[in-house]
Amino acid sequence: MVRHVILWQLKDGLSAEEKETVKKGIKEGLEGLKGKIEGLAEIKVNAVPLPSSNADVMLDSLFDSADALKNYATHPAHVAVADGKVRPYTKSRTCMDFEA
Repeated sequence: MVRHVILWQLKDGLSAEEKETVKKGIKEGLEGLKGKIEGLAEIKVNAVPLPSSNADVMLDSLFDSADALKNYATHPAHVAVADGKVRPYTKSRTCMDFEA
């Protein structure tokens, strides 16, 4: 099993209302991939950080293998969510993948 964790910071200049809308879209889009991509065992988005956090959104996902993670990265359903709901609104991305 491979765990794939990403932390994003949203772009500066978004209003509080826009940030909430973006966070909701990211959560719904990514969690909506469950059952659509082979090898994706778990996927959860947390978009309600404590004030002590320096990230706005976290993705925590689990894959059957490193190959399944590679497939996810290029899968059209994932790319559509990433290009439509994540990348346009984020200024930074930190990723850690590890064997679980």
